[in-house]
Amino acid sequence: MKFPDEPDSICTLSIIKPIVQEVFELDCQNKLEEDFLENLEIEDKETKVSHVAQISKKNFTVGQKVLLQHSKLKFFPGKLRSRWLGPHVITKFFANGAVEIQSLKTNNTFKVNDHQLKEYWKGFQTEPVEIMYLEDPIL
Repeated sequence: MKFPDEPDSICTLSIIKPIVQEVFELDCQNKLEEDFLENLEIEDKETKVSHVAQISKKNFTVGQKVLLQHSKLKFFPGKLRSRWLGPHVITKFFANGAVEIQSLKTNNTFKVNDHQLKEYWKGFQTEPVEIMYLEDPIL
């Protein structure tokens, strides 16, 4: 049997050393990939938590006025056209998150998802404005 130190041996150190080095590099690369995937999973979880925290929960009550999102697909919507229809009044809640609303204009009832609703703000009460005309100063 010949030993690796012998010059005519098949297993010389010059052959074994690059193989061992390549195996070591592959092992290091696998560890780097595992660390990368682990960090990626952690980042995804943190992103999901932050996005869920930013979603505002809508709390509606029966009798509240709401606007309904106009969900018909239009390829060229008008710039000044509103995407909201209404106002409507909430008449009933369902367990699956659906809401029954009634139109104030036509008295028709609709069953819609609560994601398609937003609060109706009547707006500010405007009072008549007093107009004062300024006169030129006399010199």
